[in-house]
Amino acid sequence: MPAAKKPTTCRAAKKPTPCPDCQTGQVQESFQVGGRKKHTSADRQEALCLTCLGTGEAPTD
Repeated sequence: MPAAKKPTTCRAAKKPTPCPDCQTGQVQESFQVGGRKKHTSADRQEALCLTCLGTGEAPTD
């Protein structure tokens, strides 16, 4: 008599927790302009999030 097979179960993949600092992997930051006297520009530029290194997921450590 053959052994009965166990039914296979599908495990749903866990959704990664979003990064607490950015949620997307990129942050907005200001930058300085000018030759001698640096002043902060009113414009913003995209930068890589240093907490999650651009993945958008919370670090596991």
